[in-house]
Amino acid sequence: MKIPATITAALLTLFLTSCVQKTFKKTVVFQLDASDIKGIKNVSINGKDQPLSWKNSTDMKVIKKDSLYELTTTFETGYTFTEVKFMVNDSLEFNNQDNRRVNFAATDTTFYEATFNKR
Repeated sequence: MKIPATITAALLTLFLTSCVQKTFKKTVVFQLDASDIKGIKNVSINGKDQPLSWKNSTDMKVIKKDSLYELTTTFETGYTFTEVKFMVNDSLEFNNQDNRRVNFAATDTTFYEATFNKR
């Protein structure tokens, strides 16, 4: 009886450890051009994967007032992409449309440039 229990334990260990998806740290530098909008009060980003969220917006840093905004964030993920949407003055872009898909670069850092509400 010891052999079947040992084999079962070994197979269970292999099965459980092989189910864990390997994760990677992927840094993304998001740049948003919002120069078409006048009177900008706040610019933020929402997203599918942590540290971003659909429920809570993450503020972006002003690079050039009323024009260019940036956020650098790091994802720990097993996926090759994430999804995001930008907000300007609490107005979400692409309302009732697909999210932006950000494909991670093969290297550690991805640079993603976007213009608000334009694909």
